[in-house]
Amino acid sequence: MSIQILGMVATQNGSESLGWANTKVVDPAFLRAFARAHDDAGFDRTLIGYSAASPDGFAIASDILATTERLGVLIAHRPGFTEPVLVARKLATLENLYGEGRVAIHHISGGSDTDQQREGDFSDKPARYRRTAEFIDVLRRTLSSAEPFDHEGEFYKYVGAFSAVKPNGQIPIFFGGQSGDAVAIGAEHTDTFMLFGEPLAPTAERIALIRAEAAKHGRNVEFSVSLRPIVADTEDAAWEKAAAIYDAAAERLGNHQAGWRFGRRQGDQTSTSAQRLQDAAAESEVHDERLWTGITKLVGPAGNSTAPVGTPAQVAEAILKYYDLGVTRVLIRGFDPLNDVRRWGEELVPLLRSGADARDAAASDVPGEPALVGAGGTV
Repeated sequence: MSIQILGMVATQNGSESLGWANTKVVDPAFLRAFARAHDDAGFDRTLIGYSAASPDGFAIASDILATTERLGVLIAHRPGFTEPVLVARKLATLENLYGEGRVAIHHISGGSDTDQQREGDFSDKPARYRRTAEFIDVLRRTLSSAEPFDHEGEFYKYVGAFSAVKPNGQIPIFFGGQSGDAVAIGAEHTDTFMLFGEPLAPTAERIALIRAEAAKHGRNVEFSVSLRPIVADTEDAAWEKAAAIYDAAAERLGNHQAGWRFGRRQGDQTSTSAQRLQDAAAESEVHDERLWTGITKLVGPAGNSTAPVGTPAQVAEAILKYYDLGVTRVLIRGFDPLNDVRRWGEELVPLLRSGADARDAAASDVPGEPALVGAGGTV
């Protein structure tokens, strides 16, 4: 296997503990500094998030790709708001402009009914997942078909669909969701299944479930896990830092300064993935020695919020335990976003890469045992 390290950019500085500025939603200077910090720190790719009121992800992606030398982007979007044939051309155009392997897309079928309705989508979750499946099918065909094609499905109909621009390589397709419908659709259609940072045991259970579902379709799937590392020079200092982050977030939440993000409440999420994190937080504030759920419980179902806490070596080892389960992509974002990325580039990112390499080398040296291979790839 080989590890890929993903980050997450934003167009303005902020977090649950820092709060967010009320002006200049798109701060070009900050975005470019943030993107370059990821590039300099050795990240492979950075996620561009999505909500019903956030800045356009494709425009942000173009700026990031132009600003950096090698950093890739992972553009989150909601199937159903833009035609898949158009999304295919947008992705292929970016890839042709900025280089093979630098563009990927993340499908979010909809974790919040409220946020979906802000964009005029009143479909239920099963319909949204069926739409995602059809969207991905059309997207793949548009990216690869050498001839115009017709398509008629439940949600999309085309006659003579075609894209003159084709990617030079593959456009990796990411997907998230943990409901029964999500598992079924993602296992059949995605390249990388994104998971929130649950404790190790339930993560292993979800990986096994999704792999079994993918096997029904003769497919392999990669896995990503999303975490919020809190790192300091000593373990005690790291836990003190976590406590300070909690206190600042609690104060801002009490003053209604952290409850809204692009017109969306932190607790708007109604997804199974977000609820599973809440269940873990209710069970214990710390799992697996250092996976902290304090912010998870404080802000409610708001997406990835669990944090491995410790020294760089301790946090790297905690993250690599997910690698041992078969997770080959790790998304990390901080509570002090820009400064955290810069620090991680000095120690945490190199430790993750060297630790994964050492595990791979050890596995390949076991007599009579085959070397570990990745869980999947693009289709």
